[in-house]
Amino acid sequence: MAMEIGEDDWLVCCGSTDFAKLMMKASPFNSLVTAIDTARDIWLNQVNVTAWLQAFSAHPQIGKSPSPSINSDFARLSESEQSTAFSTTSASALQELTEWNVLYKQKFGFIFIICASGRTHAEMLDALKGRYANRPIVELEIAAKEQMKITELRMTKLFSDKAKVVSETDLSSSSIATKPQDRLRIIGGHLNVAAEAKPPKRSRPPITTHVLDVSRGAPAVGVEVHLEVWTGSTTKPSFGYGDGGVWSSVGTSATDKDGRSGPLMDLVEALNPGTYRISFNTAKYLPGGFFPYVSIAFEVKESQKLEHFHVPLLVSPFSFTTYRGS
Repeated sequence: MAMEIGEDDWLVCCGSTDFAKLMMKASPFNSLVTAIDTARDIWLNQVNVTAWLQAFSAHPQIGKSPSPSINSDFARLSESEQSTAFSTTSASALQELTEWNVLYKQKFGFIFIICASGRTHAEMLDALKGRYANRPIVELEIAAKEQMKITELRMTKLFSDKAKVVSETDLSSSSIATKPQDRLRIIGGHLNVAAEAKPPKRSRPPITTHVLDVSRGAPAVGVEVHLEVWTGSTTKPSFGYGDGGVWSSVGTSATDKDGRSGPLMDLVEALNPGTYRISFNTAKYLPGGFFPYVSIAFEVKESQKLEHFHVPLLVSPFSFTTYRGS
């Protein structure tokens, strides 16, 4: 049964108006599983950095009460999620957290975002200190992933609350739901939709990439990207391989205004195990830079064929960094 969820509900879950509008466009959802899968794709692949920053700014700073200008329902949930950590925290501990929050915002330009549910004050302070050492571009993506965790928790509560309302309506309007077992059957039918739903199909190709220009602090636009797969006579290439094989092209694209490439391969459910190589034409994007191109090889095992592989690249005229995304 599809839930009736409005744009304001999605805004309370995330804090980004772009996210809320796109969730409304994708609605209705027959299960929590499908809704969360769609939300992840929208948040990590469709909205831009401005939407991320809007969601961050909707939170009160960790350990502080929200300002009157912040969405009251959103802020109320934030306070509730932090309540366990700060119920017995000393004034001196709160002062230390406040001081580190100031340092963090001065460096990154946005408040420290962490999924606070179930965490102690000490755990959050340790995480803040550890993440303070990150590069701004890296920290931005970490904060976005923490925001997604918060959104998922709020969506779970939202679906549970909606299911409860629908169930109570059914109980009051149904003349046959008078026995305890009938009530349990009706309520269970709503709350277990997600558990019974089939795993959602992919909403994006299994291999994607994202290029950010560290020197400018912005997405790298127009970078040519080429994805290949090893089809040699050997199972996989090794360092310094000779004539034992060849790299075969899978797809070519270029990064858009958000630094994300277009589709590099078909939307397949299961990725063929093997060794893949993704290459970036950095010479064209950064003429005169040290690296004429950057190639990254990675192996997909049989046990990983249903996973998603996101390969972000951080570039500057004389360096590059890559890491495995979600």
